[in-house]
Amino acid sequence: MRAEPAVNSAAVAAPITLSNIAVGQTVVIHKVLSGTTQSEDSDVGLRLLELGFVEGEMLRVVAQGFPAHEPIAVRIGSTTFALRRFEADHVMVVAAERVTA
Repeated sequence: MRAEPAVNSAAVAAPITLSNIAVGQTVVIHKVLSGTTQSEDSDVGLRLLELGFVEGEMLRVVAQGFPAHEPIAVRIGSTTFALRRFEADHVMVVAAERVTA
């Protein structure tokens, strides 16, 4: 018998944007995209970093607006933020249960 190798699920799962996360799901920030060439995009990533959207932080999507699912309300610690989908697209996340120590 041959044993199957253990697979680190964090390595298998690709990060997705925060705008694609369902209400109630808890995720971990993988990366915040910043420094793009488009003028209106260039400051979004930096502003998010300054607000606390940093790598390794856990966050939870608590609500989405209707009908366009905008804004997206997220909670980091005890603070709740409302993000436009445009802003949420700058935050790459992975599912919290897939993160290993």
